[in-house]
Formats: sequence, structure tokens, C-alpha cells
Amino acid sequence: MFLLDKPYVSAFLRDTALRLGLPVLDGPVARAALGAAPCLTGEAAFAAALRGGPARRVYANSENALGWVARSLGFSALPEQVRLFKDKLAFRELLRPLYPGYGFRGVPLGGLDAVNPADFSKPFIVKPATGFFSLGVHKVEADADWPGVVAAIRAEAGRIAGQYPEQVLGLDTFLIEENIPGEEFAVDVYWDSRGRPVILNILAHLFPDEASVNDRVYVTSRAVVEPNLERFTRALADLGRLAGLHDFPAHVELRVARDGSIGFIEGNPLRFAGWCVADLTWHAWGVNPYEAYLLDRKPDWDALLARRGDTVTSVIIADLAPGVDPGAVGGVDYAAFCARFARPLELRRIDWREYPVFAFLFAEHAPDALGELDAILRSDLTEFLLPAPQ
Repeated sequence: MFLLDKPYVSAFLRDTALRLGLPVLDGPVARAALGAAPCLTGEAAFAAALRGGPARRVYANSENALGWVARSLGFSALPEQVRLFKDKLAFRELLRPLYPGYGFRGVPLGGLDAVNPADFSKPFIVKPATGFFSLGVHKVEADADWPGVVAAIRAEAGRIAGQYPEQVLGLDTFLIEENIPGEEFAVDVYWDSRGRPVILNILAHLFPDEASVNDRVYVTSRAVVEPNLERFTRALADLGRLAGLHDFPAHVELRVARDGSIGFIEGNPLRFAGWCVADLTWHAWGVNPYEAYLLDRKPDWDALLARRGDTVTSVIIADLAPGVDPGAVGGVDYAAFCARFARPLELRRIDWREYPVFAFLFAEHAPDALGELDAILRSDLTEFLLPAPQ
């Protein structure tokens, strides 16, 4: 069963929903994507299908739908499970048995000025307690940085308020927490009917430097999946046990330290990677993640890894740099953007006037040609923006 909402329903997801014919909650976004498809289902019938009969699985492409889950599915465990993931303070409390010494604190937006940064070991992270897409996330390296970080948070709050519903991005409360060291990964996973985690993809999150927190480039490959599959499955089994999860999908971010220890960053409920990044699983592995979850299919990772080779598959999220006025952008040189990569697979154009992103690009790379990803990580991407006519 599907909950489809803004900001983006990819053609791949749309075609999957139409082919499977499973109920899709009727609404303006779903209707715009699917037309008058017979799978469109009214709210009462959709909820009744979940209430009645055997356990039904729900997939939400966007956290915009979480408000409806909270309002309409109180008879199920879903609203509480969603809350445990979406509220980052609640998520930290949930994980306390696994990380009893981990330090964190919730602070209202109006109380950030009163925080003494000397109370926290450096570096530390500050981010919205209800967040999305690395919006409002900052790493604090030194006490002297704190006033500038608070000023930046206030400016961002004014700029991005209203772009997403409160269930997706809330700017009233912030989480201050220890920095989790190590290499960052993201996992698209579902817990099956017995609560066992099934990993559908593992992505390495690339950064231009240690201070960066942006969401620009994710990659997957045999070198990413093979060494992490078993240990991430064990860690996700612990998370699922604490939260009581079954028949539940999530996008989970974590870090692996040099000693091999795993620290959870956050979990995003009822969905895989946001916008259309989940489609990377299809481009890289030939696995349809939505179909796998909804039809209870498990990737044959031994076979997938054996025939993979060393190719790296990426998704590049082409965001507008801070300070770029969307109204001053008249267009994008998409041909030049694609030409920066030797083997582009698929370009998806985004309206930068509505959201601060102008494209998603899927690409393949030889393992000795990853310099093109490093270059795009370090670019502000303004070279691809065309000025609006005066």
C-alpha cells in the first residue's frame, strides 16, 4: 500500500505502483501522478484495509504523509513507531540501552543563545529535533564558533520555514549531540513479519571534508556493501528489537568508526532514501526496493555481489548553494552538468523555484575515475546556473 506525496514522485515509483496495483491513498499528488488509476483508494477504505485482515505493509515516499498516519492509523502501532524515528530526541532515548554513555540534549530554538558550548566535547552536532535533508544541521568545532552557528540557524529557520510540513521539518526544538566519528553510510531496510531486517541497499555518504554535513553525493558498490552487510544487519536487528518493528521500512543513517564500532545517526520512518534517491537501488543492483518490501522479497546478495564487478553507482543531488536567490536563476545548463560525468545514467530535473534543488543525476563510475565526484562535491554548482533575464 502506498502513500504518495510531495516533494517528488519519480516515474519509476509511479510505474511500480501502477504495475503492482496495490491500494494508493487518493489525494492530489497521487492523482496527479497516477491519473484515474483504479488503485486509488479513499481514506476510509485505505484505513479499513489496514485495520481488517492480515498485516498490510505501507510505504510512504515522503514524510509529508506522516501527519495522515498519525491522524488516521491510531489503531495500529505505526504512529508510535514513526514517532520514535522522527523525533530525534525520542530516537536517542530509544537507543540509550545500546549507547548508555552517549551525550545529547534538547534545546528550544529560543534557548540556543543561552547554551554554553564549553559544556560539550568538540566537535558536536546541532540539528532540528524533527529534521530532513540536512536542513539546519551544523557541526561545531570550537566554542568560538557557537555564536555564528546560532545566527546561521536563525537565518536558515526564516528561509526554509514553510517548505515542508511540521511533521517533516520542525524548527522549534534542536538536538545537540556528540559527534559520531567514522565513515557515514545510509541503509534502506525493512523489517519482515518476524522482525528480521532485510537490507535492500547500502550507500556511502561522501563529503568534501570533515566539517561538511551536506547531502550532495551518495554511492553504492560491491566495496560499500560487501564488508558492511552482516554487521549492519546485526545492528539493525538490535534497533528493530528496541522499537518492536515488523513489516516496517526505514532509511537509517549510521557511522562506522576505525575500530569497527557502529553508531546510529538517525532513522527515517516508512520510507527509503528521500526524494528519489531510493531508485539508486534499481540503477545499481537491478532490485526494485518498493516491490521488494511490499511483496516481501529479499535480495540474493551473494549473487548480486558475485556478478557486480568494481563499478561504482552514484546519485548526485544538485542543490542551490546557500545565498543563491532562486528568483535570480533563469535556467540550468543541464547539458553541461551531465557532461561533467563520463557515464551519466539518468537525469531528473527539479523546479529550483519550489525547492532548493535543480536536479538528481544517477551515474556510473570506474573505480579509478572517482575524481569527478570529488570535483562536484567541492563545487558550489553556480557554474551551471543561468541568470534570469533583467
